[in-house]
Amino acid sequence: MKIQSSVLVHLGFGKYVRSDQVTALLPVEEERGPGRRTFVYLQGQADPVVAARAEDTIIRDLVQEPREVIQSRQQQEILTDLLQNLAKVNSTVRRISRDEGELDLDQLERRIRRVLED
Repeated sequence: MKIQSSVLVHLGFGKYVRSDQVTALLPVEEERGPGRRTFVYLQGQADPVVAARAEDTIIRDLVQEPREVIQSRQQQEILTDLLQNLAKVNSTVRRISRDEGELDLDQLERRIRRVLED
């Protein structure tokens, strides 16, 4: 597991901390209840922050990749798959697609390559 650097982690009730500043998580055992689930220890602070979320959900958020990174990777995989499938389309089908269907597969292939290179 790897802590994602400088990602804000939600602790509940409007509290957020930077993921790379969390040093320890301990479940609240006494007086545990709504709004009091986990003690979150932060770098440079002696007293913990009390989180409303359970320690396992906070841990999941600490090590999870940001949604944007996951979506970007998935989009790149889809474009790569599409590019590989376009490479299998023969010239006759490409010509018919362009002339009859107004879909230029050669142009689409070039655009996908440019996006993947960036």
